[in-house]
Amino acid sequence: MQPVRPGTRLILDAQVRRFHGDRILLGGAPLRLLRLSPAGAGYLRGWLAGKPVGDDQGEQRLARRLIDAGLAHPRPVGGRYSATDVTLVVPVKDDAEGAAAVVNAVGNVADRIVVDDGSAVPLPSAAVRHERPRGPAAARNAGWRLARTELVAFLDADTRPAADWLDAVLPHFDDPCVAAVAPRVRSFPGEGGIARYEEDRSSLDMGAEPGRVQPLSRIGYVPSAALVVRRSALAAVGGFDEDLRYGEDVDFVWRLIDAGYTVRYEPASTVAHLPRPDVRSWLRQRFDYGTSAAPLAQRHPGRLTCAQLTLSSALEWGLAASGFAPAAAAVALVDATRTAARLRRRGIPGDESWRLVLGGSAATGGMLAAAVRRGWWPLAVVTRRGRRVLLASLLPCLLEAAKHPKSVRWAALRIADDIAYGVGVWVGCLRYRTPDPLLPRRYRFSPRTF
Repeated sequence: MQPVRPGTRLILDAQVRRFHGDRILLGGAPLRLLRLSPAGAGYLRGWLAGKPVGDDQGEQRLARRLIDAGLAHPRPVGGRYSATDVTLVVPVKDDAEGAAAVVNAVGNVADRIVVDDGSAVPLPSAAVRHERPRGPAAARNAGWRLARTELVAFLDADTRPAADWLDAVLPHFDDPCVAAVAPRVRSFPGEGGIARYEEDRSSLDMGAEPGRVQPLSRIGYVPSAALVVRRSALAAVGGFDEDLRYGEDVDFVWRLIDAGYTVRYEPASTVAHLPRPDVRSWLRQRFDYGTSAAPLAQRHPGRLTCAQLTLSSALEWGLAASGFAPAAAAVALVDATRTAARLRRRGIPGDESWRLVLGGSAATGGMLAAAVRRGWWPLAVVTRRGRRVLLASLLPCLLEAAKHPKSVRWAALRIADDIAYGVGVWVGCLRYRTPDPLLPRRYRFSPRTF
């Protein structure tokens, strides 16, 4: 275990709960329950009060355990790296103006490499040109292999980085475990329904909270539209998979993690992304994203799933969908009572145990509704009861849309978003002859204690 560097400041993950005078922590992904010694609880209180990690090796090891478990996140300041340690790589096709805007927006980086991936009109500023389009993975690989700096920053031509976007990213690389850091990618503000929807629901925006990237967690991947990576880590895993036209960034990040590296998400750094200009191209983008699920599932078994369910929750919601509401309620009550009792035995107070159980049940319902809208709707429309379930799955979209001024348009885009992605998933599954992205995955709700 690599100890955390002295001077590192920590914050708790926003979803972590503390009990018994900070002696018990519950959170992370997968869910973990950590019991601290009195000394460990003292370290934690010091970090939360703003004290940096000190020179004591026990303190440094505890900090590492919290970070690796996703219970805490580093807030590094300063560090050994600067923009002069970074090479910018911009893959581009038929967008000379966008590539120039990105190149001009970055700071004093060591080098700027534009890769023209088969543009109809060749870009004179490109360091590399592909005579025919080979895809973003091949373009990024061609760029980073020309770099000579320790760090490589990938920015797509339709992004616009903030002037200080590297300031919050680079300090993370003082941790030798970190191979890649992604800023927050926010949709560029604009007029029209698509632009306003993307400001709230962009598929590239991983949210306002920092975190460690882990499959099947709150931050399961980060996009390569904006990503800073160690060149040595790129070489170690062979860069991006050029056989993937879409989802190559998800595959790349997961291979880094499988190789033992840490990938972090840092929303204190922001990069704007231009949304699609019209509904047709926007729906096509969502469809294309969906087609990546099947090849990713073949490369990473068990990581692409439409839903994660315990056996009891599968029975509970299956009974409800089949029209056996009393039986579903009975199963839910028994399961909730047993789970709450299990949490109490592990030191979680009774009221908090019930809050966790009820919150988990609501989250499962939302996840299943999304699964129906995205992947299962072709099966649901076949029967009358299935169509009722499909209509019920739209309720979360309608509730979400009610918060927006033009709620009807927003709801329509929200539903179309899921359906377009789901069509892409089905097409990918048929093309690659695998049902895996459409199948639920069993999940055991039992917080790991360590």
